[in-house]
Amino acid sequence: MTKTEKQKMLAGELYNPAGNAELAADEAVAEAWMTRYNATTDDPNADRHALLVEQLARVGKDVVIRPPFFIDYGYNISVGDGVFMNFNCVILDIMSVTIGDRTQIGPGVQLLSADHPRDAATRRKMLEFGRPVTIGADVWIGGGAIILPGVTIGNGALIGAGAVVTRNVPEGVTVVGNPARPVIPRV
Repeated sequence: MTKTEKQKMLAGELYNPAGNAELAADEAVAEAWMTRYNATTDDPNADRHALLVEQLARVGKDVVIRPPFFIDYGYNISVGDGVFMNFNCVILDIMSVTIGDRTQIGPGVQLLSADHPRDAATRRKMLEFGRPVTIGADVWIGGGAIILPGVTIGNGALIGAGAVVTRNVPEGVTVVGNPARPVIPRV
């Protein structure tokens, strides 16, 4: 049986989103949702939690995501209890993006599960793929940080503002810079 482009995308295989009706429909739903969610900045009585539950795969208790907030689809995003995300965050969720309990994310952070082939010939065919992003509990991610596809960040880790995280970060480790590297404590 031949897989659909969406099935390939969700499996982390090369897929072509260009002109695919099923993925275009999912993108349209996400666009309409983002318009409604991001409009809540003008409505102090808006129930943002209910809107998040409507679009995301899982939303824990006491989650705060300040608009504007941008997603690819939403149905691959799981957010634990007590998560806080500041203004202007982007989650490209063609694969799963999981955020653990009590994680705090600064403004302008990007969590990117979308990836592209390294060779130009394959890219010219408009093929892409994804790798999941997993962020543990009690993580702090500073403003403007970028978490690349396939990265796992362990519980209690700290990601410095502006860091570009290209590799997994172990539990409790602080990383800074581009590419992000562990901070060596001074003795």
